[in-house]
Amino acid sequence: MKFLAITLITDGTDPATGAPTPTRERFRQVVSAALQAEELGFDGFGVGERHERPFLSSSPPVVLSHIAALTRNIRLYTAVTTLSLLDPVRAYEDYATLDHLSDGRLELMIGKGNGIAQRELFDVTPEDQWERNSEGYELFRRIWSEDKVTADPRFRPALTGAEVLPRPYQKTLRVWHGSATSRESVDLAARYGDPLFSANVTHPIGLYAALIRHYRERWEHYGHDPARAVVGAGTAGFHTAPTSQGAVAAYRPAFARYLAAHAAQGVDPVFATLEDFVERSSALIGSPEQVIEKVHRYHEEFGHTVLHLQAEPGGLTEARHRDSLALFQSEIAPVLRRSIPDPAFA
Repeated sequence: MKFLAITLITDGTDPATGAPTPTRERFRQVVSAALQAEELGFDGFGVGERHERPFLSSSPPVVLSHIAALTRNIRLYTAVTTLSLLDPVRAYEDYATLDHLSDGRLELMIGKGNGIAQRELFDVTPEDQWERNSEGYELFRRIWSEDKVTADPRFRPALTGAEVLPRPYQKTLRVWHGSATSRESVDLAARYGDPLFSANVTHPIGLYAALIRHYRERWEHYGHDPARAVVGAGTAGFHTAPTSQGAVAAYRPAFARYLAAHAAQGVDPVFATLEDFVERSSALIGSPEQVIEKVHRYHEEFGHTVLHLQAEPGGLTEARHRDSLALFQSEIAPVLRRSIPDPAFA
């Protein structure tokens, strides 16, 4: 099994004082989290893309390029690149450049994205968002593999023998398709023989298990070898400590933030209590033994071989979060790497 640390770079507050964190400091924290992830032995570090409050992650290639200059081994992910909002030619230029600067450590997750404000910002409608995502990916994929491209897309000007530079460092780029509930994204991933990354963070895992089963069905429908399907899955929250009681007690401030965020949006939380959150969500909160058991339990439903954890504290203190990640790598990751087959990253 492989392990990713991912952040959406929320515009946060200090968990101890409640004071707003300056934007410059938030980016410093993200870079620090990436360096920590490499030091602890994570396989990848991911930065989301959102274009509305409360997120500051509007430019993943810039953030990841900075991280690339400071790291050597960890692979660099987007989580997700919202191709429904972007010109695929410009997106290609950014990521081909990052591919060179990182010595080929780039992997993309793509998706149509969520949020009304960012749709309005880019003048994208709910009706055409899926088509934009599909068309953008197909054109991005062609530009990555072809030296000159002729195409007449619907959502951007036509290309006639267009040479888009720089040419990429990696001749074949691994592209994951991120999906929370969308069968459209699942079908696109299966059609091209690409891996699927299930968000798996909002609801009980049954909803996501059904989506992954659909992906595997569509994968076979398109004639791909079932043994070559690769699935990743997110976690709704994470904290491990030597005892389950200690882990749950330490996580309560983070869960309080979860409840406050729902209250601010005027929506009811899916999990109203921390105990329900620990039991029915994908959150990994407990002793190392409990975390290992839960990952195995939902691996039986998903068959996933890649797992993401939260790269940043999210309501915990930085020291407590780092200790938790270190405990994960020392006592949990080795067990999961042995017991769940490696997807053999290129």
